[in-house]
Amino acid sequence: MEPQRSPLLEVRGNVELKRPLVKAPSRLPLPGTRFKRGPDRMEAALEPEKKRTRGLDTVTKIATSHPRPPALTVRPQTQSQTTAPKVAKKTGPRCSTAIGTVLKNQKPGPAVPAQKPGAAPPVLGGKKPTKRPAWDLKGQLCDLSAELKCCRERTQTLNQENQQLQDQLKEAQQQARALGAECRTLEGELARVQAQAEQGQQELGNLRAHVLELEEQLGTQQGLVQELQKEQVGLQEERRGLAAQLEEQERRLQASEAALSGSQAEVASLRQEAATQATLLVEQGERLHGLEMERRRLHNQLQELKGNIRVFCRVRPVLPGEPTPSPGFLLFPSGPGGPSDPPTRLSISRTDERRGTLSGTPAPTTRHDFSFDRVFPPGSGQDQVFEEIAMLVQSALDGYPVCIFAYGQTGSGKTFTMEGGPGGDPQVEGLIPRALRHLFSVAQELGGQGWTYSFVASYVEIYNETVRDLLATGTRKGQGSECEIRRAGPGSEELTVTNARYVPVSCEKEVEALLQLAHQNRAVARTSQNERSSRSHSVFQLQISGEHAGRGLQCAAPLSLVDLAGSERLDPGLALGPGERERLRETQAINSSLSTLGLVIMALSNKESHVPYRNSKLTYLLQNSLGGSAKMLMFVNISPLEENVSESLNSLRFASKVQLPPSPGAVRTPGWL
Repeated sequence: MEPQRSPLLEVRGNVELKRPLVKAPSRLPLPGTRFKRGPDRMEAALEPEKKRTRGLDTVTKIATSHPRPPALTVRPQTQSQTTAPKVAKKTGPRCSTAIGTVLKNQKPGPAVPAQKPGAAPPVLGGKKPTKRPAWDLKGQLCDLSAELKCCRERTQTLNQENQQLQDQLKEAQQQARALGAECRTLEGELARVQAQAEQGQQELGNLRAHVLELEEQLGTQQGLVQELQKEQVGLQEERRGLAAQLEEQERRLQASEAALSGSQAEVASLRQEAATQATLLVEQGERLHGLEMERRRLHNQLQELKGNIRVFCRVRPVLPGEPTPSPGFLLFPSGPGGPSDPPTRLSISRTDERRGTLSGTPAPTTRHDFSFDRVFPPGSGQDQVFEEIAMLVQSALDGYPVCIFAYGQTGSGKTFTMEGGPGGDPQVEGLIPRALRHLFSVAQELGGQGWTYSFVASYVEIYNETVRDLLATGTRKGQGSECEIRRAGPGSEELTVTNARYVPVSCEKEVEALLQLAHQNRAVARTSQNERSSRSHSVFQLQISGEHAGRGLQCAAPLSLVDLAGSERLDPGLALGPGERERLRETQAINSSLSTLGLVIMALSNKESHVPYRNSKLTYLLQNSLGGSAKMLMFVNISPLEENVSESLNSLRFASKVQLPPSPGAVRTPGWL
């Protein structure tokens, strides 16, 4: 399909190509499918139709072969309006603009519904159209006349549009003639200019000859002039470059001055804000430091009100394969607040078989009642136990020596309480790994307040009054006789073990590795109470050192976690074989050191002037963790079995002697360096 062109472009093209303008036929569609030809052919097309109206059969054929187009729908009109048919197809390139203008001025009429071929035209006046019968030739002729009249009106409209387009064409031709006249005028001017150019060329030749003469006369001065010109050009270029640089520098200077003034204002604002923040930070730091020191003071006061020497009792659960104790053997009476209060009392029943009568009556039952700072029934977990001592472990980080014992007969759960169960289950971890995890966590939090902490661990055992290093590796294993307890230096109160390993620790994995190594090196043996009994006192010590560099403060304190050896008594009926003699010496050394520990604690409780620390290696090593502002806690572990009631009563009686009621005395200061 060819692109449409405006009539003006068509006229200009005809003028340029000097060819006559060819008139394009109109492409406007007519309402019916039968009248798509020119208006002069329309009547010729209707003549055969008139001739065919002579016979009925002929009319029937015409109606069948050529279906009648739908008649136009008549709508009410005013005097100023006329009905204009819609133009469905595009006109030729010359008439497109005019036709588009005519169509824009026409108002849209109601849509004409499409009719099937051969259908009768609708009847005017709103009545339902009916199909004309084949014999109604006059009616059909009237319909054709109406269609012819409509086509003539359309032809008249198209003639008017064609006249408008011809007028436009004439106007365009007039413009083309004016442009031709102007072109001829310009050609005349061009010829005159060319003549002037030829005359100028002649004058130029004369001037060139004159210049050659002047060049011969001014040959000497030409070189000097050229040099001066070159120098002048160079100076001008340099001047322009310097001027551009000067402008650029001035622009940069102005921008820098503006930025500097803005930066100075911003810096002044930031300095003022920083000074305010620094002052506020210093005030907050001072307040935080004061609160931390107050917390330490109140925490220590709370621990001393609870008692610097406290005793907890823990009853282990019945293991698989062990007999279930009789009801009422172990009772845990409720506290003053009822069952919601943690238990602090323990009642144990004992039947004296020696007091049975000859009549066979059952022996009388004796009930023994004990009261401690806290009692843990068999169902208590490791997390509940550590929850009670967590604040005590915090005191070690605050600078107060802390010592925790696990006391009891063999098989009562001392090692399980201190080190935990096998397999690495977090639920059964002992006090040692839990305490160190708590210390590492709190030390990291205090690091935000300016405190830095270091931890050094050691693990020794005291076997038959001989100190052995449980962290020894390689050839150093078994060299316990070389370890001695000495002062750290002349005039120093700190005690150290010679030839023992002191290992810096900073995470839980390092502590776990040390515990596994110590568990392998500890002295154990088979006894009548347990297949694997600890025959020595194991002492895990963690030296805690803290420093606040900003305030020049330092603190240091040891945390001692002691798993004592089994406290069972000597069996009078034990046969003294070679192995039994060795067990006898072990038991004697264990009982002697435990007895000395009881005497030391009682002397501290009674505030005696002389405390027998040197009567045992155990008390001598723990000297700095027992006296002064130290906090001591003893776990007395007992068995729930009736067969061990005698040893359980001995352990409970020993713990009752050690226990010291809470003292409302003055608050002691921590061990600041």
